[in-house]
Amino acid sequence: MAFLIKRPRVLHQSGLPEGDFHGDSCPSSSSTSILDLPDLALDDILSRLPADSLLRLGGVCQELRQRCKSGHFWEALVYEKWGKIAGPGAYREWCRNPVLESSPRKGRTAQEIAAKNACERPNCGWKLLWPSIAAACLWPLSVARERLMASRSKAPTPSDSLMAWYWALETGNLWFRGQVFNRENGHVGFLLSCYDAELSYVRSSDSFRARYPPHGPRALVMEDDISWERVRASPVQTPAHDLHTSDCLAELRPGDHIEVQWRRTKEFPYGWWYGIVGHSESCSNAGNNSIQCFFVDTVWLVFNQFTSGSRWKRTPIDRVSHREEGNETDGYYGGIRKLRSKDEVSMWERLWPVDILE
Repeated sequence: MAFLIKRPRVLHQSGLPEGDFHGDSCPSSSSTSILDLPDLALDDILSRLPADSLLRLGGVCQELRQRCKSGHFWEALVYEKWGKIAGPGAYREWCRNPVLESSPRKGRTAQEIAAKNACERPNCGWKLLWPSIAAACLWPLSVARERLMASRSKAPTPSDSLMAWYWALETGNLWFRGQVFNRENGHVGFLLSCYDAELSYVRSSDSFRARYPPHGPRALVMEDDISWERVRASPVQTPAHDLHTSDCLAELRPGDHIEVQWRRTKEFPYGWWYGIVGHSESCSNAGNNSIQCFFVDTVWLVFNQFTSGSRWKRTPIDRVSHREEGNETDGYYGGIRKLRSKDEVSMWERLWPVDILE
């Protein structure tokens, strides 16, 4: 059986729909409508729609609009596309931030403009105007403008709407905090590192823009065309200039995969650098289960991306009293976090440089 979603006919001259239809109720029809389906069946169909289709379907009538903006559907869509990039911290920041990043209208699609309008935050609360989004997606701009004005009198959805969060990310109007692997297009000075940045999605190229905080006297740095494989949500809540509290030092043993904070000078923000725990110089056991190494206070961090003679190859830290250690020549080593999943390790292994570094 075929189910139809009936839309009003549009007059050729004026572009306005015939009759008294104003997008508030589904037009009557002798044909079977999708709304005749049982609730469970209809929800199953809606849960399978991509974001663009769910957005457009919500513009058909008020009943479908109420169903299609449900957080139940958008939670799954947010997790599927943004779950590994924009973490809980970015979402909390979005809920607190009263200002949406503005961008010029020129060069943006009607859908992007509508999504931005739907996500504007007057009075420090995100307002989602579903009729305005639907209008921009389905009707001429002249009609969309009229519907937008009419929709302003309707009550907004809750300020933490997952649908608004999704489209703020999707349209690139929102800059959110994340981290970038191998920053500045894989510059040799940043290979196998991960730095904090503000990210914005570029839908046309399916990539990201990044702006990095200033490095000492250096101005803010921008980078474009960053692939999905090079971005992640920050695994810790520690700001880039603060020392991370290491809670894994007592359990570190040879063979463990780690990330350690490192910065060139104390004016610079920290980046996270990949390494492994090595054996102590006095250890006679070459295996990864050395009891002797486990009880020694000195822990050796090894960075195999560097040659054996490099000053960056190995560095010791104190298991008991480690804070920030280093100097202006070799840089400063900060907090350490142990990688506890194969997924975290595999991200670094995919980025392994072709040539060993000096």
